[in-house]
Amino acid sequence: MPLINKSSYCVPLYLQNGHLQSIYPTLFRKFDTDSYQRERIFTPDDDFLDIDWSRTGSSKLAIISHGLEGSSNSNYVVGMVKMLNRNGWDALAWNYRSCSGEINRQLRFYNSGTIDDLELVIQHAVKTGSYKEIVLIGFSMGGNLTLLYLGNKGSRVDSKIARSVVFSVPCDLKASTQELAKFKNKIYMRRFLITLHQKIRAKMELMPGLINDDGYHLIKDFKDYDDRYTAPIHGFKNAEDYWSKCSSNRFISEIKIPTLMVNARNDPFIADGCYPVKETSNSKYVYLEMPKSGGHVGFIQFNKDKSYWSEERAIEFLKHR
Repeated sequence: MPLINKSSYCVPLYLQNGHLQSIYPTLFRKFDTDSYQRERIFTPDDDFLDIDWSRTGSSKLAIISHGLEGSSNSNYVVGMVKMLNRNGWDALAWNYRSCSGEINRQLRFYNSGTIDDLELVIQHAVKTGSYKEIVLIGFSMGGNLTLLYLGNKGSRVDSKIARSVVFSVPCDLKASTQELAKFKNKIYMRRFLITLHQKIRAKMELMPGLINDDGYHLIKDFKDYDDRYTAPIHGFKNAEDYWSKCSSNRFISEIKIPTLMVNARNDPFIADGCYPVKETSNSKYVYLEMPKSGGHVGFIQFNKDKSYWSEERAIEFLKHR
């Protein structure tokens, strides 16, 4: 599909920096989640996933996948849920293993390639029989997961899944990992490693002897973390093997439903490899939009509805036929 070179996003004048655009929503955008109805579903390996529904009685459903160390309560997820509800969609925001506020039962956590859990959530929604149309929305890691899922499914994707929209996607995991390891991103890297360490400690209590945090202070970036934890726990040889197999840019050509991918040019989390111009140009289904600004899962705007541009852009794409 043609690249969308002229994006409609206009950044507020006093938030011109990509870091500010990324951090501002986390600090200042707050929502209630009173509309959520939680359901727990169980996995084939005797684990669980907590999913949060926000229903309007619609025959259309959006399934939302959050970012690394996020949850259904992340501001960007709740903002999207509210926008979807206002426009006549039901929403299902699912929490990855260990992300719902309760540590999961198995040694495995989640990663950029856990498409089996996404498939379980999708099929659970399909089996309710309530929906004629389902769309997938993903943010950051959840965007990579969504594209990876659709690319792996190809033409075998469930017929009810009509479209997908993804934002701030680190579709080249090695490139984005190297970008996050840079000094300018130290504040983000440190925050991720702290929350991940908390989960490692929770697993140590749950299953002593199977996992430990000896020398965790020596872990400085995701190369270290993925080599020590993500790769061996989830069946990969090492971090490089994990990144190679789970980077969604390799699967874009296999996606067979209309998909919008939005990556801001000033996103501090992603590198040049995460702007798949060649892959999307050769695709009949995937549109790539690259606003000059927006940061990482930012796309801030100020209006009476308190909606962000990303939410309006998603609705616009989902309505287009």
